[in-house]
Amino acid sequence: MEKFLEKFDNYLFAIKNASLHTRRNYHNDLTQFLAFLRENEPIVWDQGEAALNKINHLIIRGFIAYLLRKNSKTTIARKIAALNSFFRFLIKESFIASNPIQAISAPKPERVVPCFLSVDEIFSLIEQPDHENNLSRRDRAILELMYSCGLRVSEVVSLNLGDLDPPQGNLKVTGKGNKERMLPIGTKALEAIQDYLIVRSNLEAKRKDQGKSPALFLNHRGERLTTRSIGRMINKYARFLTMFRPVHPHAIRHTFATHLLDAGADLRAIQELLGHSSLSTTQKYTHVSIDRLMEVYDKAHPRAKK
Repeated sequence: MEKFLEKFDNYLFAIKNASLHTRRNYHNDLTQFLAFLRENEPIVWDQGEAALNKINHLIIRGFIAYLLRKNSKTTIARKIAALNSFFRFLIKESFIASNPIQAISAPKPERVVPCFLSVDEIFSLIEQPDHENNLSRRDRAILELMYSCGLRVSEVVSLNLGDLDPPQGNLKVTGKGNKERMLPIGTKALEAIQDYLIVRSNLEAKRKDQGKSPALFLNHRGERLTTRSIGRMINKYARFLTMFRPVHPHAIRHTFATHLLDAGADLRAIQELLGHSSLSTTQKYTHVSIDRLMEVYDKAHPRAKK
């Protein structure tokens, strides 16, 4: 059975151009399903490759019931989507005749309002790093850039020096599915990046191989930063501000979108900046502030006008 997971992963990589993050999540979700099958459906599992055609909607429903014990509806919906993609691949390759998930409706995910910071909070967070050492200059550049461009943390760590065009004030970003987009960089972020680039060579000199790194942002060993490193860095500065909640890197992306929307930016323009393939994904940011809503209401409603 595991060999089909390997075939599916190769398909995601070569044909669908899926990111490593997506492929890892799909592999974990499908591995969990196979483990469930092995433990709860031994009669099916023992049939080897023939078991694929024995998987029906009742088994899938049993798997969903199993997941409901410890997982949110959003997580379950993602796992069902992974299974659906897997079975569609098997049909395409003629390994099975039908998709057992077609008759299944995944639990509807809860509508979660994205966590975001106020203008004062994000300004205070960005201004936390001082300019006394190389790492603090790097941290300031990262925070400025994330808020300026609304980047995913995975996009930040994958940035290379060649992606930056300071004279034009542009940044080439590779997002989900290896899709590229060009983004403008704000003046403050550009200044912070140029300040960091002055000392970047000091970090690069600490590499064990003494070679050059294409990465824009480096750690204290002169190597490319990881997403976990950025998460720890952001929470460190958030604690200095006595924010009594963890600040996930994605909260800065939510903050970017929310503040643009509050200021009257067009939803489709925000969609392009965020790199969303669907406008419905961007619409979760329509939780604009009450001040903005009241302003629109007072201007637009006939009975609200003085």
